[in-house]
Amino acid sequence: MNAMAKTELSGMNLSAGNKSEFFDEMFGRNGTPSGHYRKLQEAFRQISPEDFHAKRNAVDLAFLRQGVTFNVYGDSRGTERVFPFDLVPRIIPALEWDHIERGLVQRVTALNLFLHDIYHEQRIVKDGVVPAHYILSGKHFRREFVNFAVPKDIYLHICGTDLIRDDKGQYLVLEDNGRCPSGVSYVLENRRAMKRTFRGLFEKAGVRPVEHYPQELLKSLQYIAPAGVAEPTIALLTPGANNSAYFEHTYLARQMGIEIVEGRDLLVRDEHVFMRTTKGLRPVHVIYRRIDDDFLDPTVFRRDSLLGVPGLIRAYRAGNVSLANSIGTGIADDKVMYYFVPKMIEYYLDQKPILPNVPTYLANEEADLKYILANLEKLVVKAANESGGYGMLMGPKATKEEIAEFRQRIIAEPRNYIAQPMISLSTHPTHVEGGFEGRHVDLRPFILCGEKTVIVPGGLTRVALRKGSLVVNSSQGGGSKDTWVLYGDE
Repeated sequence: MNAMAKTELSGMNLSAGNKSEFFDEMFGRNGTPSGHYRKLQEAFRQISPEDFHAKRNAVDLAFLRQGVTFNVYGDSRGTERVFPFDLVPRIIPALEWDHIERGLVQRVTALNLFLHDIYHEQRIVKDGVVPAHYILSGKHFRREFVNFAVPKDIYLHICGTDLIRDDKGQYLVLEDNGRCPSGVSYVLENRRAMKRTFRGLFEKAGVRPVEHYPQELLKSLQYIAPAGVAEPTIALLTPGANNSAYFEHTYLARQMGIEIVEGRDLLVRDEHVFMRTTKGLRPVHVIYRRIDDDFLDPTVFRRDSLLGVPGLIRAYRAGNVSLANSIGTGIADDKVMYYFVPKMIEYYLDQKPILPNVPTYLANEEADLKYILANLEKLVVKAANESGGYGMLMGPKATKEEIAEFRQRIIAEPRNYIAQPMISLSTHPTHVEGGFEGRHVDLRPFILCGEKTVIVPGGLTRVALRKGSLVVNSSQGGGSKDTWVLYGDE
């Protein structure tokens, strides 16, 4: 279905629009509805347009009352917004999900092996698979933690890997988010909203549940508790209410039954971490930190940080507190390292990647740089350590001035940039003003690594609500959909 063309709406009967260069999640390439959407189509036929709009308004009001929001830095209109949500779910059949799941487990396994390796033996460097200068020049590589043994040898406990589908419907990995990946709270709240709105449809369609994510996350955090601690105290460390993901921080802490704390709520004594409570100091054994390395401890990293805890790194090194994710994981989601993940999979696992990367060029390589500079108007250029749609050039949609500016940035700092061809993200029927139209989507499943690797079925389907936009980030005007993974293939 053409992302620019309106989907027919006749008494809530979704049908395909015109064929286009985009793969449509619901109608495929040829405009024929996919079998796994059949029950959804049948349900929508029973809903009048008036009823649909009433349901839409009820969900918006519920999100507003429950504070399902995100914050936008530097927004003069106010920092807090309700997260836009679309009532037409994205549906993934069982076989398709099995392929995704196997690919994600393979990928996160290789990334954890890579992180352990580069902080210890560095075999992948010595064998010439990943050049040393790319690791050593990485903004988030922590030389201070070379030869430091992290609990259970797990670096990435929580990873959000972004997937897209090309014009043939093939799943590709767009990037790995391994520092403080966000968005899972919207997965859980979207599901709650859909269950209230379409009662009975989930059982009829055979949709797999997602509600157990907080319990699985809690198990992963308990697994890395310091040795000898039978009942660890776990806390979620947040930068505070002005952080863009603060709703998620409070939501997950509440769902797991753990405390949410800011740096000022913690202190370190004798290399142990304590939490201030009304009943005195309470030991803390595991910290699910939603703060980047730089701000964790002003005595080790940024001295101007008011978010962290003085002495936290001493306690961490002493083995008295565990952190998730581990310090130093940021090098794994450096976009330059992304280029090497297929090589990591082959090197550590002796397997071919199940989920391929998007073709990628490294500006620091002479031949790639020459190609990038000659084709800027055709490419998407990304800064190595930016996220949220920032630090990016969309060549085909950029002005001459923007291209010229990025050209100078790349020439000045080639290590900091990669480039990729413009991928035509798949589309999905989405309710917009005036009816239903195709909008571009991606998918962020969340991977948990503890005693075992767990992926809750589905993830966050993000949708670019602006017509023709390929940028799905909430900070750039995107919204989300519920993602249904089915027990079967129809």
